[in-house]
Amino acid sequence: MRRFGNLALIILSISILSYGFSGLTFAQQSPEDCGPNQVFQLGFCQDIGESGPKAFLIETDFTSYDDGDTVRITGNVGTISESFPNTPLTIVITGPNSNIIGIAQVTPDASGQFSHNVAVGGTMKVTGEYQVSAKYGTQTSTTTFSYTASGFTPPPPPPPTSCGPNQELVNGKCINITAPPPPPPPTSCGPNQELINGNCIDKEPEPICGPGTVLKNGVCVVDQQGNGGGCLIATATYGSELAPQVQFLREIRDNTVLSTSSGTSFMNSFNQFYYSFSPTIADWERQNPVFKEATKLFITPMISSLSIMTLADNGSETEVLAFGISVIALNLGMYILAPTAFAYKIHKHCKSRK
Repeated sequence: MRRFGNLALIILSISILSYGFSGLTFAQQSPEDCGPNQVFQLGFCQDIGESGPKAFLIETDFTSYDDGDTVRITGNVGTISESFPNTPLTIVITGPNSNIIGIAQVTPDASGQFSHNVAVGGTMKVTGEYQVSAKYGTQTSTTTFSYTASGFTPPPPPPPTSCGPNQELVNGKCINITAPPPPPPPTSCGPNQELINGNCIDKEPEPICGPGTVLKNGVCVVDQQGNGGGCLIATATYGSELAPQVQFLREIRDNTVLSTSSGTSFMNSFNQFYYSFSPTIADWERQNPVFKEATKLFITPMISSLSIMTLADNGSETEVLAFGISVIALNLGMYILAPTAFAYKIHKHCKSRK
């Protein structure tokens, strides 16, 4: 009887183990399990659509952020195949006022996954809802997140439990019992004061800049340490963000133009216009080497003319404005007036020969 009971216990154990292994085997799949019209992604066999990637999704790791946080943007463009090659997608972040906050291009990996990190702050200054839009070929996907500009407010300190000499505690506050005698007139003042008519007067304090701005030469300017816009056309033309021409453009923008309030206003308006077409031009350059070389020939004189801006002192409103107008006038002459005059002269010459 005892031997029969042991045999029954062994058979029951084998049945339980075989059931667990069979369930585990059924839950997992491998690339060999996929059919001819399927692809192995995220541990499962998924169908390949005939019209391109099936699921183009984009999302953020959280729905709300405060100052100092990092927004992680992730997504999936779907199936990558020979019919649908792995090309960069464009991510655009717009603020509550529909202004462009940042733009970037990200290349998905072989499985269609992609990610991009954006530091909160910098050009994000307004509390509200921000929209993240992604474009991959003819497909688009959007998501939103909220941002609180004020950040975390620490609680008020607890009321004091004891007061100093000549003070008493009243309703949690220290109140002076008697007014101290007036101090003698000073003979010298502190580092942030100056002596005027026997009184130490505080010097005018430096302005306190808000979130996303820094103090340069006594003026609050936009802090470019964050994830600002990139030189998309120049990067696509010269092949890398580390190219000398691209670095030169960044130095002129960050160290000279943005060092003044007029330059900052100009860049904010210029970015709205520039980023409306630059992603498309950059895509054309990657797809057509001839167009890329033509673009390089077209923008080289303009980049050379920007060397004039190095003569302006950083932070000088007058010099940056004067040299900036000179560069704009020079480019108008090179790209509009000179070709127009040349075409008119050729037309006049051909007409006179007839």
